[in-house]
Amino acid sequence: MSEAPVPRSPKDSRASIAVDLGAESCRVSLLRWPDGAPQTQLVHRFGNGPVQREDGLHWPLDRIVDGVEEGLRKCAALAPEGIRSIAVDGWAVDYVRLNDEGVPIAEPFCYRDERNVRAEAELHQHLSPERMREATGIQQLSINTLYQLYADRKARYPPSRWLNLPEYMLAWMGGEPVAEFTNATHSQLIDVHTREWSAEIFREAGLRLDLAPRLVPPGTRLGKLRGPLQQLDAFRDTELIAPACHDTASAIAGIPAVGEDWAYISSGTWSLVGALTSRPVDSPAVREDNFTNLGAVGGANCFHKNVNGMWLLKQCESAWTEQGFTPGVSELLRSCEGLAPPATLLEVDDPDLLLMGQMPQRINRQLVAKGASPLDESPDGAPTFVSLILYSLASRYAEVLGRVKQHTGKELRRVFVVGGGSRNAQLNRLTAEMTGLEVCCGSVESSTLGNFAVQLATLESACSPSSSSFAGEVCEWARQLS
Repeated sequence: MSEAPVPRSPKDSRASIAVDLGAESCRVSLLRWPDGAPQTQLVHRFGNGPVQREDGLHWPLDRIVDGVEEGLRKCAALAPEGIRSIAVDGWAVDYVRLNDEGVPIAEPFCYRDERNVRAEAELHQHLSPERMREATGIQQLSINTLYQLYADRKARYPPSRWLNLPEYMLAWMGGEPVAEFTNATHSQLIDVHTREWSAEIFREAGLRLDLAPRLVPPGTRLGKLRGPLQQLDAFRDTELIAPACHDTASAIAGIPAVGEDWAYISSGTWSLVGALTSRPVDSPAVREDNFTNLGAVGGANCFHKNVNGMWLLKQCESAWTEQGFTPGVSELLRSCEGLAPPATLLEVDDPDLLLMGQMPQRINRQLVAKGASPLDESPDGAPTFVSLILYSLASRYAEVLGRVKQHTGKELRRVFVVGGGSRNAQLNRLTAEMTGLEVCCGSVESSTLGNFAVQLATLESACSPSSSSFAGEVCEWARQLS
């Protein structure tokens, strides 16, 4: 990242918009080119979060759509030169069920709904997890789209078309309804060898393959923006582009690094810990370690493991807020400075710690099961909880990166931390100490940066989106925008 970027500017100086859907907040950002130099601006941010309904945990789709529309209108007002393109990325696995006219049937379920755990257990009774892992090459997680679709079937919902949330938003703007590849790979419905929808998995799960969207690579043009927004002058000729719709793949596309000596931690609600490879890495040892192979820009592969992340801290914060303690994450992080390392670390990927609510109690249950003393669950005990979480996450990062080295044969020297965790100085210091790697702090908004880089490579390059040359173009634009 120390190399100076080669000055570049696009042939068309109109602006671009990147929408990044987050599980806690959503962002709409604008990229403009005053005097030929890139200028990015966060134009609109709005809160997000699952809501409990009578039948389970859902995402407030109308609120998300309204927030995105407000952000788009604000961007149009700030860009008299016009908007050249829009792309949307977001978290994976969750989807919108649609009727034949493409209208949502209901609010999408949230991946943290407990129905997924039941669906996983039931599906495994006749389709073994070993076979699913062998067929798909991805990490076994109850949140994967497969189990959610299976839960829909068990609930006797009528079969319907579906789109993952980022692709749904692009279709809502007028784009072709598709499944972008990096997002689709997190569904556990893609064959690791053919990189197409797995007819076997669909058949064995009783799902209809004909209702799945058409697969496209990141960098695919989906048509022009249509509908009421098109009446605004800025949107009269705006292209819709599928970026790396999986926000992790976008975040990694936003890392302007080359070579084989680096790994990544995309650090936010989840921590995605791994490295880029040219093709899927799959072997009995990889399956035993439950690593995943997900799509990346230019036909590359994200080889990583989902590790719990700042979810642990945010859930503890929510519990203390209910008791009238409202310090904020920054103050919580400062509160644990100087504390001695904890004697017992958490297994941060314990399924119980992935669920919502009562996080201090969940953590204490694990500590007691390990033979350790429980911590003070009141706000007075917050510094000790925070310290335990940071040390436990860093230890888990070191463990996972050690296995990445073994499985890929890479000689890692650097690890790029992108996302909100790039600002967490204490966690990054502990990560450097426990991994022995140089920690390079990338962009907090790396998903947005990668989103823009894919848009520019699509618009400015003649490379096929599936080629390594396209990945190189994306990297160069990411370097220019950094």
